Order: sequence, then structure tokens, then C-alpha cells
Amino acid sequence: MITVKGGQMQLYGSEAGSRPGDMIDLLASHSGNARSPGVSSASRSAAMARALALCVLLACGALCARGACPERCDCPHERHLLCANRGLRAVPRAPARDLEEVLVFSLGGNFIDNITAADFARFRALRRLDLQYNQIRAIHPRAFHTLSGLEELYLGNNLVSAITPGTLQSLEKLRVLDGNSNDIRKISPECFSNLGSVVKLRLDGNAIEVLHEAVFSSLSNLLYLHLESNKVRFIHSGAFLQLHNLRFLNLSGNRQKGLRNTSTFSSLGSLTTLLLSENEIQHVANHVFQSLRKLTKLSLSNNRICRVEPGALEGLSSLQELLLDGNELSNIAPRLLDPLERLEVLDLSRNRISSVHPATFQQLRHLKVLKLEKNQLSSLSGNILAFNSALYNLDLNDNNWTCDCSLQAFKQWMSKAHAEGRLLTVFVQCQRPDVLKGRYLDYLNGSQLLGNSSTSCEALRPAESLAGERLASPFPGKELNVQADQGGSGQPKKSHIEKNKRKKPDSKSGDSGMADRGRALPSSPGNAPKKGPLVTKNPFTVPKWPSVDHPISTVSPPVPDREETFDLLQQDPVASPLVTDPCTFNRHFIVNVTVDEVSSSTATIRWSTRAHGNMPEIHFRVLFDRFGQAVRFPRFVYVQDGGRAVTLRELSPGATYLVCVEGVVDGAVCQVASRDHCIGAVTLHTGRSGTDLQVVTVAMLGVNALLLLLVGGAWAGRHLRQRLRHRKSAVHVRHMYSTRRSLRAMAPAVSSDFTSYQSTRPRMCPIDEGDLIEFPCDRFLDNSSTRRDEAGQRFTD
Repeated sequence: MITVKGGQMQLYGSEAGSRPGDMIDLLASHSGNARSPGVSSASRSAAMARALALCVLLACGALCARGACPERCDCPHERHLLCANRGLRAVPRAPARDLEEVLVFSLGGNFIDNITAADFARFRALRRLDLQYNQIRAIHPRAFHTLSGLEELYLGNNLVSAITPGTLQSLEKLRVLDGNSNDIRKISPECFSNLGSVVKLRLDGNAIEVLHEAVFSSLSNLLYLHLESNKVRFIHSGAFLQLHNLRFLNLSGNRQKGLRNTSTFSSLGSLTTLLLSENEIQHVANHVFQSLRKLTKLSLSNNRICRVEPGALEGLSSLQELLLDGNELSNIAPRLLDPLERLEVLDLSRNRISSVHPATFQQLRHLKVLKLEKNQLSSLSGNILAFNSALYNLDLNDNNWTCDCSLQAFKQWMSKAHAEGRLLTVFVQCQRPDVLKGRYLDYLNGSQLLGNSSTSCEALRPAESLAGERLASPFPGKELNVQADQGGSGQPKKSHIEKNKRKKPDSKSGDSGMADRGRALPSSPGNAPKKGPLVTKNPFTVPKWPSVDHPISTVSPPVPDREETFDLLQQDPVASPLVTDPCTFNRHFIVNVTVDEVSSSTATIRWSTRAHGNMPEIHFRVLFDRFGQAVRFPRFVYVQDGGRAVTLRELSPGATYLVCVEGVVDGAVCQVASRDHCIGAVTLHTGRSGTDLQVVTVAMLGVNALLLLLVGGAWAGRHLRQRLRHRKSAVHVRHMYSTRRSLRAMAPAVSSDFTSYQSTRPRMCPIDEGDLIEFPCDRFLDNSSTRRDEAGQRFTD
């Protein structure tokens, strides 16, 4: 039913559709009923009236819908107005629509330069207003007076130079205020009055210079505060008062000179992230962060910090990430990092650090990442990271490393950590001495580090020998190889050469000292031993050097009197090259690697060595694995007592193995494994346990041939069946049309038809009358009498 009420036409009843499509269908049905035959004129008139009313209603709806969106705007939702990037120079008007229901109004990316008091007067239900990326310079103090329900206001990337006090006062429910990338130079507490609901405030990218006392005191619920990329040079001690809930504070890219006031961050007890990078900070005073008990990340990167007081980091018991990279630090105080009990990431790269105290990282038990690249480090203590069991990423690139005995203990710690798989690869590239410049510490052994040591390192050799390095003999021109026992007593372990060549002196024998070459000369008044700090009867008994805890530089190695001892071997030194590098030994001194005595499960490998100089004890190890398979866990066999052969057992029958021989020089191996001395070993095949590959190959060939025969036979049979089928069908057709078939059984009508057909055709050759089909005589008759008889016999009834 259609009624007119208040000057408006209304449609009631089931005929009023809720959508334009429903009304169009309804209109079509009424028009069809009006034209249908058998309908009275009264009914037809009523239907036409209803159809006309629907047309008027649709026209009014279309007109209202057309006027709902302002010109050059879109309305994807009835309560959303999207006018972004439309080239507008002012806020558009929409007089035909009730604007009190609009929730979202987007005007970003236009050329609006002024916000008047009437622009948003009718948007009383607005929740989000986007004015970013315009050219707004001035905002009327009453522009947002009616927007009491606004929750998000975006004013970023405009030309606003100041926020007039009271402009935002009516926005009691505002939660997000974005004013970044403007030209705001000054802010006051009055600018943010009555904004207690704001949780995020962005003022980054402006020109703010000073943060006054209690400037953010009205923002009691603020969680995120962005003040980066300003010109802040002074922060009042009470600037962050009442911000007890603040979690994130970004002050990067400002002009701070130092952090000296202990009350600046005193009220930020809930702060978890503090960013102070890219300022001009030079000094960090004591206790400046003492109130930040919940802080987990502190960034001081890219400043000019040259001094950090020993107590500057006190109170940061929850800190997990500390960034001090890009500063001018020359050293780290020994106890500076002790309060950081939970620290996981420490970045000290791009500084001027030349030395680090051994106890600097001792309390950082949770440290995982340590970056010290691009500093001026030349050495590190061996136990500097001994307590950091969680460390897995250590960056030491681009330092001034001196590869001598001062790095020996650190290299041992690094090698052990790599072997245990808990540390990523650490690149320590030598810069000094020149002979090792450019080489990496991982590929150097103890002999190379000691061989290129400076004068100060020479005094450390006796103490460092307790860790298994080469120990100088107390006799001039001689060297002695010792190893510390597992108990750490420092007593040398004698080599197998000494055990074989030394003889036990016989106290009952009256022979002279030359008869027993292992005995010392008897003491007599004529050659009594000189008094000294140490006297040894056996030249191979190593004296006890001073403890590591005592200064070694003041104690010189004792030298026994030459008259007491003599050379046990009594032979001139051999002019052979002195080898201390296991890589060099592998390349030039291992020869004649052969395979001998091969069985189904064993193989004997033999080799020999060239003559070499008087060098530390040499052992060998043999690497073997299945040839052509990926090596997951290398298998080594270590040969003791300088042997030159080894028997590999429990091998797989009929398998091929790759066997390589390497040298172990003074307990060190070549990090880059040499493959110059490798050989292949093929174990014998056993008929009972293995499978004859030749028999398997022949069997597979026979199976393939049989399959080919079966496939060929199947194909031939199919072809033959097809030919037979075609032949049978031809014979069937021939018999069906043959004149030799009797026609008496056929119906009279059929025989009469054929008879009439036969009587009307002329005879072409003398054949019997019973024929139904006639063929030319010259097709069957030729010079051959046999074919002529056959034709006569086939086509004669």
C-alpha cells in the first residue's frame, strides 16, 4: 500500500522490497499483470498506479543516494566518507545527507590548507578523522569542538607550526594523536589538557627544542611517546612526570649533549624501551637509569660517548639489549656491565676500544650476541668469555689483531667452542706480524703463533707450555717436547723417543760414563757443579718453572752447567729442514701411501716420510670413509708411537673406501685437510654374504629381453587379429550378395522385385538365369585358363 505522509510517499505491505533489485522485480511483475489478457480494466488501472508509485519511489531513492556522497568522494559504506587523494582544496560539503551518522572521514592526500570551525560541525558521531598529507597551516580553536566521540586524529605531514591551547580540549575520548612531520616548535601542558585517554602520541619530525616541566602531565594513560627527529637540546628534570604507564620512549635524532640528571627518567617505572641514538651525547653519568627496573632495550648508538661512569648502568636488572655502537669508547670499565644480569645482546662495534679487561663480561651469563667489530683490539684474554656459556654469535671483524702468543689461549677457547658446536664461525684476521697478515687465526697453530712472537712473549713460553705447547729445552741448541698430564701438575710427559733411547743407570757397574751413554758424569772435586738456582742430574728432567700466578718476566729459565751433562745421542745435527706446520708436513713429507693385505673386511695402509729436522713429536691419523657417499661424521684412526702403518677393520665386503693420511705435529693438525696423500681401497667380495653384480646384470638383461618379446608378440597378435577380422567381414559381404544363395525362402515380394530387376537388365555374358548380380565378362576372363575356370565355377549357379 502506498500512502503520502508529511509530503513523502511511503510503501507498505509485502510488495515493498528492501533492495532496489526487489523493487525492480516487483515493478516488472505489476507491469506484466497489467498487460496480461483476461484482467479487468479496474485491476489493470490499479496495477498501473502501483507501478507508477514504485517508479517515483525509485527515482527519489536514486536522487537521495546520488546526493549522499559529496562530489569527488566515495561512500563504500553508509557511514564512511572517503575523499582521499581527490585534489580537494577545502573540506567538501554534503547537504543532502544526515552527517551525524558518519564514523570515518578520510581527507588525506589533498591540498587543504585551512581547517575552519564549520568544517566538522555536523559530524557529531565521528570516530576517525584523517587529515594527513595536506598543506594545513592553521586550525581554528573550535574546529573539533563538536567531535566529543573522536578516537583517532591524524594530522601528520602538514605545515602546522603550533597547537593552540584548547584546540584539543573537547576530545575526551581521543586515544591516538598523530602530529608527526609538521613544523611544531613549542609544546606546553595546555596543548594536551583533558586528553587523559590518549595512549599513543606522535610528535616526531618537528622542530621542538625544549621539553618543559610536566609538559605531558595530562597524559596519564600514555603508553607510546615518539619525540625522535626533533631538535630537543634540553629536557627538564620533571618533563616526564605522571607518565607512570609509559612503555616506549623514542628520543633519537635530537641534540642531547649528555645524560647527567638522575631525575630525568625517575618517574618512568614501566618503561621497557628507551631509544637515545643519533644524538650528541658525550658523557653518561652514574645512576642516570637507576629507576628503569623494567627496561629491556636501551639504545645509545651513533653518539659521541667517550666516557661511561662505572655506575651508569646500575638499576637495569631487566635489560636484554644494550646498543653502544658508533661511539668513541676507548675502553670498558671492568665492572660496568655487572648490573646487567639478563643481558642477551651487547653491541660495542664501531668504537675505539683497544683493550678489554678479562672480567668485563664475567657476570653476563645470558649473553648470546657480542659485537666488537671495527675497533682497535689487538689481543684478548683466553678466559675473557669463559663464563658466557650461552654465547653463540661473536663478531670480531676489522680489528688490529696481533697473532702471537697473546692470542694462544683465546684461540684454544675458540677452537673448543667450535668443536662443541655452540659458537658460530668467528673471523679473526691477523694484521701483525707481516708474515701472517691477512691470515685467519683459525688456520694457525701454536707453533706459528710462538714462532712469530715478540720479545715480551718469549718470556711467556715456559708458562704457556703447560697447556701442551712446545717447551724450550734448558740446554742451548736443543728442544724438548712435553705435554701436561691430565692432573695439571705441570710435569712433562716424556716422548716415546726418550723412552726407547734412555737407559737406566747401573749403580753396581764400574764402567766409565762413556760406557753408559744415558748416565751423567760422576761428580768430583775437579768438576763439581756450580751453584745455581737449579741442578739436574738427568738432562731430560724438565725443571719446574714459576707458577702462572707469579710474574714470569722477572724469572729467567735456569741454565745448568755444561760440564754436568752431554749429548746423549753423541751425533752431529742432521741438516734437514725444520718443520712445525702440520699443513706443510702433509704436503711435503708424507710419501708412498699404499694399500696392502686387503681382505673382505680389513685393509692395511702403509706410508713413509721424508727426513725432517729436530722437531716436536709426530703422530699420524688416517681418515677413511665410503667412496662417493656424503661424509656426515669423519672417521679417524690415530696411530701412536710414530707408526707408519695401520689396519682398518670391520669394513664392508666389496665396498670402495677413500683413505687419507695426515700428520699430527706437536698435537696440532692442519685445519684445511690435505688430500694430497689419499688412496682408494676395495675390499674383497664374498660370495656367501654378497651378491654377484654380473649375475644380476645378466638376469636383468634377460628379463628385459623377455619383456620385449612379450610386447612384440602382443603387438603381432593384435595385428594378425585385425587382418583376420577384415578378411572375415569381406567374405561375409561376398556371401551376402552371392548369386549362389537360394532365393526360394525369401518372401514373394522380394523375389518378384529381384526378378523384375533381372529381366529389365541386358545380358552381358552367358551366365545362368539364377544370377542376381551381373559383372562384366572381361573382369573375370583373361588368358589364364585356370582363372577362367575358377570364375566360371564361382559365379555359376
